[in-house]
Amino acid sequence: MAFSIFNSPFSIVNHRLMGDGDGVVHLVCSKNTRPLKEPDMIVLHYTAGVSGESSAIYLTRPDVAASAHLVIGRDGKVFQLVPFNIEAWHAGRSWYAGRAELNHYSIGIELDNLGKLRQKGKKFFAECGREVPVEEVYTDDKGDVPTFWHRYTRVQVQVLAQVCRLLQKHYPIKNVVGHSDITTRKQDPGPALEEAFKNL
Repeated sequence: MAFSIFNSPFSIVNHRLMGDGDGVVHLVCSKNTRPLKEPDMIVLHYTAGVSGESSAIYLTRPDVAASAHLVIGRDGKVFQLVPFNIEAWHAGRSWYAGRAELNHYSIGIELDNLGKLRQKGKKFFAECGREVPVEEVYTDDKGDVPTFWHRYTRVQVQVLAQVCRLLQKHYPIKNVVGHSDITTRKQDPGPALEEAFKNL
């Protein structure tokens, strides 16, 4: 299913995402001050946190050496932490297409998702210890051993698609990549996101 920016509920004003009603919550992340000029990449992550709101608030803390431009909740609510013309700390040590330190070139979007899961008997658990209902578990059987991942919600992926298309209209975005595409240290956003896009 294709999404048009023309019927999107979102717009960008002064490098901030605006939405209908309470669809976008703006937080203050004062630790990020370095200008980001003409970002040409979007890097996708999962939060591995317990909720979109708690992850967004955590990432704004001055004692946390990480941040992102946006966090998209499982209900489709968007939290903006950093304006799109300010560098966020989401990529870490990273490399892609001949460039390193990709925070200097990219917009970081975190998706509220518990990430890779571990199986205990017939139950599945996230790294944070939360049990994940079976209906929210995606099984990736492409490798030698099946792995288990938290599914993304349909509305969450729809919002992500709308936001990415809008960012591509406003900035010279050439690539949308996962965190795992730019560093061997990470595995997010994981195979469940690709599966979710197939099912839109």
